[in-house]
Amino acid sequence: MMQDRLQTALAELGAALSGIDAGEVETACDRIAGARRIVLYGCGREGLMMRGLAMRLYHLGLDAHVQGEMGTPPVGPGDLLIVSAGPGELATVTALMRVAQEAGAGVLFLTARPDTASAALAEMILTIPAQTMASDRSGAASAVLPMGSVYEGAMFVLFEIVIDMLRTRLGVTPEAMRANHTNLE
Repeated sequence: MMQDRLQTALAELGAALSGIDAGEVETACDRIAGARRIVLYGCGREGLMMRGLAMRLYHLGLDAHVQGEMGTPPVGPGDLLIVSAGPGELATVTALMRVAQEAGAGVLFLTARPDTASAALAEMILTIPAQTMASDRSGAASAVLPMGSVYEGAMFVLFEIVIDMLRTRLGVTPEAMRANHTNLE
């Protein structure tokens, strides 16, 4: 029973990941690699995934911050705000996108719904075609993963691939990444 559920969950995550446009990922990597400063934000569990990405970007030696933390600097020209709104519209995300744009920063928008008003505000969109909490009631809803878990799980795996692509692109060794890892554990 547990193995069946595990296989179903892996198949659902695999389907979401295989639907991601490689060109969008390459464009996102280019923009991340060229950003002066990167600030990340997401609500709820999406926010947890964004925090994980911020940590890995920092391990790569990039100037990465999580919006809402006390040490987060302002954004401006040359900077990048990376936000996630799986369902396509989240008021806080939209508001932050507007502030970043007014300050001259670029915006990378991650979503399962690229056809929303918020998506139209972004410089770049990276679509993760997965079930979110807003779409978990349809006939195509996950058999085992509740609410937005497919989207959030796909975020985690995608982010690790993005970090690997950036590591190669930036010439960062695993040893250099480890040197940036905290020693306060």
